[in-house]
Amino acid sequence: MVTMKLSARRGFTLIELLVVLGIIALMLTLAVPRYFPSIDKSKEVVLADNLRNLRGVIDQYYGDTGRYPDTLDQLVEKKYLRAPPLDPITDSSTSWIIVPPEDGAKGGVYNIKSGAPGNDRSGRPYADW
Repeated sequence: MVTMKLSARRGFTLIELLVVLGIIALMLTLAVPRYFPSIDKSKEVVLADNLRNLRGVIDQYYGDTGRYPDTLDQLVEKKYLRAPPLDPITDSSTSWIIVPPEDGAKGGVYNIKSGAPGNDRSGRPYADW
């Protein structure tokens, strides 16, 4: 008879479940507002690093060949890059804005900028990076 009472009392009461859910909701209200800005910050850090690396590779290509690459795919073909990098803001490797050199006979890619719309966290447009 004692075992019947114990087996009938297994589980949680509604009050216990509500208290636990309330604690979880409180913890989420503290954590979520910090989570989303950190995602934006990490995307901006990756974008700055990708731009710095791409500009370095373009300069290295110019130093090796005496002219700028015609396209980003040429950097991949010549093994300067494994693949065109991803713009983390647009999640695309085709949204880059290519700035040609003043002398068009020297190639097609002098500089590169992000094609992401909008501004960064400090208010500066991504296209000005």
